[in-house]
Amino acid sequence: MIHIIYISRAVRPLTDHDLQLLLNQCRRDNAQNNVTGVLFYSHGNIAQLIEGEPEVLEPLFEKISRDGRHSNVMKLVDKPISIRSFSEWSMAFHPLEAAGFEQLQGFLLPSHVPLAPSSLTIADATLIDLVRLAVFGADASATSVLPQA
Repeated sequence: MIHIIYISRAVRPLTDHDLQLLLNQCRRDNAQNNVTGVLFYSHGNIAQLIEGEPEVLEPLFEKISRDGRHSNVMKLVDKPISIRSFSEWSMAFHPLEAAGFEQLQGFLLPSHVPLAPSSLTIADATLIDLVRLAVFGADASATSVLPQA
C-alpha cells in the first residue's frame, strides 16, 4: 500500500453545491477502488492525502493531475505505508456562506478536523499540519492534526 499527498489550486472557486457533488463522486469512486484519504479545500486551495494500492493510486493521481478543475498540482509525498491512516473518506473546507454549511453532509469546518491518526509518521503528520495551515490559514491552526505522542 502507498499514500500520496499533493496540493493544487482550483481554477475557479468551488460553490457549496460543487463541493457536495465532488464529495459524492469521491465516495462512490473511492469505495469501488478501495481508496481512502482526506481532502482539504478552502478559498481555492486544495490538499489531499490518498491511500491505497499502487496499481490503483498511481493512475488515479495521473487522472487527478490532468483534472481541469484545478491547476498547479504538486505531489509532496509518494511512499509505501503499512496501514491506512484514514479509513473513511473525509473532506474539510471553509464554507463560502456560513448558512450553506448547515445543509452539507460529510464536510467539516477546519476547526473541527480531528487529529491525525497515530498511524501516520511524525513527518507525514507534520506535513499534513503544514498543508492544512497553508489551505485554511492561521485561524484554523488552533487544532493541530499531529498525532498524540
